[in-house]
Amino acid sequence: MATSSREQEARNYLEKHRIMELLNYLTSNLLFSQPDKPREYLVSLLERLRLAKVTGVAFPFFMDQSNIVAMFEMMDSSNKGTISFVQYKKALNTLGLCAADEVLKDDGRGITLDKFKQEVEDCSTVLWPEMFHPKGNVTVAWNATRKF
Repeated sequence: MATSSREQEARNYLEKHRIMELLNYLTSNLLFSQPDKPREYLVSLLERLRLAKVTGVAFPFFMDQSNIVAMFEMMDSSNKGTISFVQYKKALNTLGLCAADEVLKDDGRGITLDKFKQEVEDCSTVLWPEMFHPKGNVTVAWNATRKF
């Protein structure tokens, strides 16, 4: 069945404004924090994101270094010191830092903990400020940060 033009328009809109990444980020943050009042928490989080855009201060990222290390260690269950490219991309997607259909280049080498931490930091600092600055070309700037 062919996709209707209305469905394609909706997909284009969501992609252009990175709505799915935003919703993934909000959902991940909500599940990580599990506040007693989830609606109020989401409103507060959106307000902090808006303030980060307006003031240029750091955006609210819910994972600290220990959480990122723990995530890596869970994926590296054999303690090889690396994770696969597939695991890396899935982790970025889970954190709302990469779209599921985003094309990333695999250099064939495993992802080390240091590289993973750096990529999470780089992706998060690029994605969120640009997501809230619609005048820029998000796709070009986002893909320019990719090292793979």
